[in-house]
Amino acid sequence: MKLSVVIVNYNVEHFLEHCLLSVRKALKNIESEVFVVDNNSVDGSVSMLKSKFPEVKLIENKENVGFAKANNQAIRISSGEYVLLLNPDTVVEEDTFVKCLNFMDSHQDAGGLGVKMIDGQGKILKESKRGFPTPWVCFCKMTGLTKIFPHSRKYCGYYMGHLPYDKTNEVDILAGAFMLMRKTALDKVGLLDETFFMYGEDIDLSYRITEGGYKNYYFADTSIIHYKGESTKKGSLNYVYTFYNAMDIFAKKHLKKKQTKVFSLIIKLAIWARATISFLLRIFKKTALPILDFLLVYAGFFFLEKFWATYYWGTADYYPMHYILVAIPIYIIILLVSVYLFGGYGKFRPNKLILGVFFGMIAILVVYSLMPAYLRYSRAMVIMGSILAFFILFAERYLLHYVKTGHWSLNENSSSYVIIGDKAETKRVTDLLRSTDLKPEFIGLVSTDDSEDSNYFLGNLSQIEDIIRIYHVNEVIFCSKSLPQSKIIAVMSDLSKTNVRFTIAPEVTDFIIGSNTINTPTDIYVMSVSSIVTDDNKRKKRLFDIAFALLILLFFPFVIAFCKRHFIALRNDLLVLFSKKTFVGYNESDTKLNELPKLRKSVFSVSENIKDKNLASQTIHRLNQMYANNWNVGKDRDILLKNLYRL
Repeated sequence: MKLSVVIVNYNVEHFLEHCLLSVRKALKNIESEVFVVDNNSVDGSVSMLKSKFPEVKLIENKENVGFAKANNQAIRISSGEYVLLLNPDTVVEEDTFVKCLNFMDSHQDAGGLGVKMIDGQGKILKESKRGFPTPWVCFCKMTGLTKIFPHSRKYCGYYMGHLPYDKTNEVDILAGAFMLMRKTALDKVGLLDETFFMYGEDIDLSYRITEGGYKNYYFADTSIIHYKGESTKKGSLNYVYTFYNAMDIFAKKHLKKKQTKVFSLIIKLAIWARATISFLLRIFKKTALPILDFLLVYAGFFFLEKFWATYYWGTADYYPMHYILVAIPIYIIILLVSVYLFGGYGKFRPNKLILGVFFGMIAILVVYSLMPAYLRYSRAMVIMGSILAFFILFAERYLLHYVKTGHWSLNENSSSYVIIGDKAETKRVTDLLRSTDLKPEFIGLVSTDDSEDSNYFLGNLSQIEDIIRIYHVNEVIFCSKSLPQSKIIAVMSDLSKTNVRFTIAPEVTDFIIGSNTINTPTDIYVMSVSSIVTDDNKRKKRLFDIAFALLILLFFPFVIAFCKRHFIALRNDLLVLFSKKTFVGYNESDTKLNELPKLRKSVFSVSENIKDKNLASQTIHRLNQMYANNWNVGKDRDILLKNLYRL
């Protein structure tokens, strides 16, 4: 047998399916076998494999045993002359394997081979070629010298920046995402070191291959897509610790004792530095806007108080100091908390600000009415201050929106799509898009060549840059049945400097793959990022339910003006408050509901906002899966607010 392909999967069902579809094409006429080692996924990966890829040799682990051990399970029973370790979030070209195997056959000194990798936006991934991580190389990477001098042999040794991406060269380290190795080399130097749970094992094995007398090559004549970072959060503290701890293990294993001490010191400093920076950045990102809101609104209240005191009472010092220092800050905090609950800290939407400020003002007036007479300073100040707060928050967010996007329009998120493919596939994908809760501003169709119906298509693939510019397209969808993967990768690379997003619609599937997130039933871009079963998210979901239930009770006289069923609304609210229900949960018509984490019965389902109510059972299950795998407060809030009138 010529080639054994080994893929380790963990909760990335749709990426895995797309990967295997591309692998199936690339293995045509090659004597081969494909292993998938599943590390106890809960997203339906195993059932998908059994139904759609019966030729795959599946190894089902009952726990997540890590990357190295899982790969070794398959390598030990493989029979190929070559073994390829391949990430599930990759897509290969149709001739990738043929080209790589021919190169290995003609270079008997080659123990391992890696290829050019691009990300989901068509940009070359620097880790396609890497150098040996000496203390100096790691120091340059950790201190940012590598970024400052990206083409320097001295300062960019980690990514071997002095070597061009368009030429095949000998390299030190191969990337575990695509790692083709000669089986005889593995027999000589050993398999992956299972001391590494994740990260570092590819560096260790690459080093041992060169120590065993073989060479590692970066092969530039083929490319793959690697949706890097889809199943791990590289900015997280856990990633920082895991990655640098792997480097420490590597140093202790391969470097001299003196070098190891220096390396370990650098690693520890890097962990502390990255952890501190990451912690501070997270705090800053979460608190910067609320703090700015508070300061600006406080300034508005302050000047309003002076103006009103002078205009109405005849003296600027009418209100006591504790009103300015205590009462007004409390008013502002109530307003901002209300704005937060109504989504004012998510995507900029004026209606969310209006609702947040309005209900915040009502809350202040309710509290105000319960206060002793000597603490009730001025209802007029509360009302005028709340109105002023809205205009301040609106102007601030509008300005920030302009700084971020470069234009004043608020419709930048209503995507303009171009679908590239033949007539049948573009129609299928168009129907797929329209079956979601997306509201495309524009859907244009582009043919793969100029022989297609010119009345049906905007133009052909050779005109894609002009089409993107003229129609202000911000998302391009490739139909993989109509286009070779090599052509898709080439177009992505050519357009990588634009702001266009790229997604791929695999053949005979009902999902679309890309590196960006959109809130649709076809959204499979972020997998297992924020599982609803984690203790933290269980707590957040319950706190959200309690907060909103209390808010609805507090404003119930106003809420019933919007609700169609008053007593049912009150009953549902109380059931949520006393933990008998949750506001948002699964679509109960899912026939595979028992496969998902358990949730309380819900008032509204995750599919509530989708116009098409005749959803297929598979779509319903996928919606429930995505809700469980990628839950956040914003999802519940948006669904609840849009359906509050039906409470």
